[in-house]
Amino acid sequence: MPERVFVFGTLKEGFPNFATNKGARVPGDFITVERFPLYLVGERFSPWLIAAPGTGHQVAGQVFEVDPAALARMDALERIHEADGYRRIPVDVVARATPAGPRLSVFAYVKPSDQLAMSEVRLGPLAEYTAEHAALYTKRALT
Repeated sequence: MPERVFVFGTLKEGFPNFATNKGARVPGDFITVERFPLYLVGERFSPWLIAAPGTGHQVAGQVFEVDPAALARMDALERIHEADGYRRIPVDVVARATPAGPRLSVFAYVKPSDQLAMSEVRLGPLAEYTAEHAALYTKRALT
């Protein structure tokens, strides 16, 4: 059974880590129902959606339906089992074109707020991660 994942950063279609995203895109663009802070963080300018609903912006992104193998690849990229990794949590999104329309329950990769040091924030909070932001991004070095 496929899961729906909301991607707001490097996993979006046409962005640096899209090759890891083996899902089928749900047509259209989406925004989170709740507001979240989205920052570019650290020397790598990594996009961090912070698990602090009610602050920041309704964040724009894309929704993909992924099978268990694709979800496992995304989980590995986002390092969800590492202490400093992202966490996959349920959030609600709506179509950007019809924000009063039906909600979709999806997963999103967020960072716990206690991982964020404001001194490491390079930009934000942002409503959308753009190609200009992605041009600043550096992939994690393989160890």
